[in-house]
Amino acid sequence: MIKSAVTIALVPQIKSGPWIFWEDLEQSMEKAAAMGFDGIELFTPSADAIDPNQLKELVQKYKLQIAAVGTGAGKVIHGLTLSDPDPKIREKAISFISEMISFGAKFGAPAIIGSMQGNVQPNANREEALTWLAEGLEILGQKAKEASTFLIYEPLNQYETNLINTLGGGRDFIENHRLDNVKLLADLFHMNIEEGSIDQVIREYGAYIGHIHFADSNRKPIGMGHTDMPPIAKAILEINYSGFVSAEAFPFPNSEIAAESTIQAFRKYFR
Repeated sequence: MIKSAVTIALVPQIKSGPWIFWEDLEQSMEKAAAMGFDGIELFTPSADAIDPNQLKELVQKYKLQIAAVGTGAGKVIHGLTLSDPDPKIREKAISFISEMISFGAKFGAPAIIGSMQGNVQPNANREEALTWLAEGLEILGQKAKEASTFLIYEPLNQYETNLINTLGGGRDFIENHRLDNVKLLADLFHMNIEEGSIDQVIREYGAYIGHIHFADSNRKPIGMGHTDMPPIAKAILEINYSGFVSAEAFPFPNSEIAAESTIQAFRKYFR
């Protein structure tokens, strides 16, 4: 069964980003549970920013799952990416993500690599950057496997990375580098920019999809942009997807309305 999730960000440096709830973890979880979400996608400054025992209590109290944990703070706060030309920075990036994998695995949640994939730097070698990214994903995929979870790699749009922008590109990258235990994140906002037919792409690469970000063409909650959602939802159902559909969208016009709009859209298309 497809499960619903809503994003909660606890990183002040990314407060202008596309996350529904902010700052107060328990209050956000209480609201998410009251609205009927199955889980939360969590963005923290580091793996030790939240006491796992405290989070375990909150998860049990509000009957929510941890859908995934984001790693973007590694880039935003520390400037770490997997494709940096400096091997010491790449090593620190792998270490940061490894700690997030271990944190998420305590709750059966995979870690997401989005912005921490980085970019090909000016005057740098693209093939080298992709090799460094593959080396990092290989190590981290194995780390996730040892922790009994999987790793999620997210193709981002061309305005956020010049590495891999489409699901097809992500699939080819996984296959060409024989990356084990790495799945793709299908983000509907990024796909709206980069893909031709979103529903067709989802059908074609459905076997590789491990997580879905639920946001409209303008990155507001579904229904507030021009994304043609019915055929996309039909494709998601047809590939027998059983993971989370998670709202990584702007809290427009505010967190509560954005969350309520999201759960209503989720029920319309998936329940």
